[in-house]
Amino acid sequence: MSHFEQREKSVFYKISLIVFLSLFIFSSKINSQVFSEKDVEVCKSKFTLAVDKSLSEKPINEVIIEIGKSFLKTEYVAHTLENEGDEQLVINLTGLDCTTFLETSLTFARCIKKGKTSFEDYQNELTFIRYRDGKLDKYPSRLHYFSDWIYNNQQKGIVKDITKEIGGKEIKFNLNFMSENQKYYKQLQENPEFIAVISNQEKEINSRQYYYRPEDDIEKIESKIQSGDLIALTTSDKGLDIGHVGLAIKMDNGRIHFLHAPLAGSKVQITETPLSDYAKKIKKHTGIIVLRVLEP
Repeated sequence: MSHFEQREKSVFYKISLIVFLSLFIFSSKINSQVFSEKDVEVCKSKFTLAVDKSLSEKPINEVIIEIGKSFLKTEYVAHTLENEGDEQLVINLTGLDCTTFLETSLTFARCIKKGKTSFEDYQNELTFIRYRDGKLDKYPSRLHYFSDWIYNNQQKGIVKDITKEIGGKEIKFNLNFMSENQKYYKQLQENPEFIAVISNQEKEINSRQYYYRPEDDIEKIESKIQSGDLIALTTSDKGLDIGHVGLAIKMDNGRIHFLHAPLAGSKVQITETPLSDYAKKIKKHTGIIVLRVLEP
């Protein structure tokens, strides 16, 4: 090896070491969290938008809609929360699925209303919403089933399930999809001890009382749904509870449409047809659960 090659190798080694140490220090600072600098930039831009539009002075349902609309045309990206290794708080503001879109809009709205508008505030609020009792522990601490998300976030005082009040009918869930299909979940394959924990969670959810409004009745209750309500579409898929989620949005014609992140290959959008028509279009949808977001 020539002196030049040795020097090149030495320089490369030093640069690699510096990069490694930088990454190590950065990773230590984020404390089990996954995000990019772009996510930090997007977060700042949303809080700037809130100041420009005086969103903190508006009701929280209006804030949710303003934030939700600011994500229009954002790419749909599936499975963003599924990573190898220990459970981490994942923040991806440049690619959203239906649940992360809903959580993101809700998180920003609550931060804005509370006057807590740093990136760290956003991280803390998202953790509080996404995880059981607001505590990130291991994989089972995440609220995987949306019916469980509803229950736990009612307990936290974040939302109120108003479905029964608006004429909802009782619905019984028979959840077992995760515990019976661990092949679809990398974390369950790598940590088989989590399966029993998930199974017990499923049994607890199945014992609870939930209500839904059948899809044929949605148009009749539109006047009782307001912009910014969270909408969960119940599903007929075996072993599951909710097939899709998004935000109710009232259009200029007075009809309730659906602001959501639809399917892979698509983008955040508002349905061209009212929510009632959208729900009927997809066979597996059986009805809706309506959640009213509470002021923090």
